[in-house]
Amino acid sequence: MSPPSIELAPTSSSVHLPSHSQQPPTSSALAMRPQFPSKHSLSDDHYAEPPQTFSLPPTDTGKDAWMYLAAAFVVEMLVWGFPFAYGLFQEYYSTHEPFKGESNLAVIGTCAMGLMYLSGPLVFGLLQAFPGTKRPALFVGLVIMCLSLGLSSLSQTVTQLIATQGVLYAIGGSLVYHPTLLFMDEWFVKRKGLAFGVMWVRPIANLPVPPKQAGTGLGGVGIPLLLQHLLLTRGFRATLRIWSLALFLSTGPLLYFLKPRVPLSQTTHIRRFDLSFLISRPFLLLQAGNILEALGFFIPSIYLPTYARQVLGVSGSVAALTVILFNVASVVGCVVVGVLTDWGWHITTILLFSSVGTTVSVFALWGMARSLPVLLAFCVLYGLFAGGFSSTYPGVMMAVQRKLERDEAEGTRRGRGGKVDIGMGIAFLGAGRGIGNVVCGPISDLLLGKGLGGGVGLYGSGYGGLVVFTGVSKTEETGPVNAATCLFLPSFSNDRTTPISVLSFVHLFLPPIP
Repeated sequence: MSPPSIELAPTSSSVHLPSHSQQPPTSSALAMRPQFPSKHSLSDDHYAEPPQTFSLPPTDTGKDAWMYLAAAFVVEMLVWGFPFAYGLFQEYYSTHEPFKGESNLAVIGTCAMGLMYLSGPLVFGLLQAFPGTKRPALFVGLVIMCLSLGLSSLSQTVTQLIATQGVLYAIGGSLVYHPTLLFMDEWFVKRKGLAFGVMWVRPIANLPVPPKQAGTGLGGVGIPLLLQHLLLTRGFRATLRIWSLALFLSTGPLLYFLKPRVPLSQTTHIRRFDLSFLISRPFLLLQAGNILEALGFFIPSIYLPTYARQVLGVSGSVAALTVILFNVASVVGCVVVGVLTDWGWHITTILLFSSVGTTVSVFALWGMARSLPVLLAFCVLYGLFAGGFSSTYPGVMMAVQRKLERDEAEGTRRGRGGKVDIGMGIAFLGAGRGIGNVVCGPISDLLLGKGLGGGVGLYGSGYGGLVVFTGVSKTEETGPVNAATCLFLPSFSNDRTTPISVLSFVHLFLPPIP
């Protein structure tokens, strides 16, 4: 008898069968071959194909990665572009029937934006626990968004607008937005900051809005112009219906490219999350600064067009220019923040530059904007410094992760296994921003009309209270950032990653710690 032989499973998709001239395998050889169930003997649930080798698309480069980023850029622009341009609708509603003179109009925009952010942790958790629902959620969310716009065109009261244009749109937008974020984390690793910066240039149109991001920023250039034209020529009902159809036709084909880089496992299980980072000091301090920044961040974008028309007396098209300049500057701010994060700048350095620049622009320019050129200058500087704030989120979570890992290695913190989930961290930061988004709506309603007696510029007008509150929120944000900087101090290794803050500025002049 000949010695037994072992046949290895083929490594390619093609299987070479032995020719008739070869000797038939012996029974011993047959016994030692890998056996696969017959397709006819077992049910489909138990049938498994032989393993096949395949290669994943590369990260950070290649056609698939760039196509994903391009599709995410446009989808982000379309999904966020409408609520970011809500300021135009608010101005229209406040001056036209049947909503003229009604209160709580700002709540519509805050619901649309704020709920999308507040729902982040819940939606992220469900999508991560049930990964098979990520792609279907994109299609379901698109249908809900379009349906919400169609229903809002039938509204007769502000309450109906809040329920449709606010809450229902937020549900649909969240189902489209959050799976896109999760897939982005798979496609980009070394260029994660740049990728999120490009995607997150959202149109900070004129409403209480969330983080700035590039796809969104450009949306704030073209979308406000289109919506402004439709509102003036067709009214709000036709505008909502036209945009609903345009959103479906534009976004639907792009969902094909929004897919995961890593194929889903055939066997799924409920994933357990390590959320211990939520109660760590670095995260809590940075989250506190994030919420404080959000409290005032959305106020200028809500009232810029209204102020330009009612106080400066400019036309509707010129008023829309305030939004355009703000969004164009936000595009630059988002990309720059992403690039600086990838270059290794410490996140507290970037946050401090953003806070100081924003505070100066609010008090010195917006507070004194009694002419159109000064107001437009404010739009540019505010977009540059405040527009890219949410692009710091990936850098914030990576800095928190490195800090906690170092604490575990030094024995000062007990870990629970695994790394910090960057996606969940971004979701909770977005939720913190959503808190500021929702709260700033009622606050801005209370502050509108309350100026500072005898003040100059806007300080003495009905917008004085809004200016002061916005500026103070930016100033208070630097407190948690400074405290977080002190926590990060032991991790400095070179001058490029050294944070610059009020409490650690002197550290720049010390030699690097080895």
